[in-house]
Amino acid sequence: MKKREGKHIMRDRPDFTTIKTYQEFSRYYWYRTELADICKQLGLEYSGIKKELEEEIKQYFAGNVSQQRVYKKIKKKKGAELTLDTPLLFCGFAFNAHFRKFFAQQTGIQPFKFTANMATAWRKVKAEKDVEFTLRDMIAIYQGQSSYAQYDTSSCQWNQFVKDFCADTSNASFQPKLKVAAILWQKVKESNDPKVYSSQLVKRYESEISDYRREKV
Repeated sequence: MKKREGKHIMRDRPDFTTIKTYQEFSRYYWYRTELADICKQLGLEYSGIKKELEEEIKQYFAGNVSQQRVYKKIKKKKGAELTLDTPLLFCGFAFNAHFRKFFAQQTGIQPFKFTANMATAWRKVKAEKDVEFTLRDMIAIYQGQSSYAQYDTSSCQWNQFVKDFCADTSNASFQPKLKVAAILWQKVKESNDPKVYSSQLVKRYESEISDYRREKV
């Protein structure tokens, strides 16, 4: 079994309960489902993305949360009329038709579609038990008028970058393609250029990736 990004292979990984520090924990690869189970057992928020779950565990080892931490369920006012000043945690908020209709009425946009930034904001509200975050605040997120929470697009950009790199037939001689794409992606990330693939990148950094070009037999 191969190592993942410098992490130890999983068969050598100790049980989480025997790990004493975050530094030790971070040496091993963990699947999101495993991280969620660990957070749940520790009484931490366990519904976020992998990056957020890792941060929960990091804070746990730093002593910023209690192992016996228990979240109190907030009473939700079912059937209550929604207003812009209604806190999300008090109205049974969900990304469903009911709230889509409310946002459509408030923004005048039909059909209304929830955004990734709204989903990220909702995760933050739940994680921090932010009782002051309202439906008005969520609309501000939708309209790009708030920096309360923003979706991390880097993974999506990388996935599209790799897809476009591999789809370019002029790159057929590169092996392994993922390695070459990673080199070019790093260059793009460190520049002010758009975070997208173009054949010009191959020409620009030919000297750094030429060793990965395999001549056709």
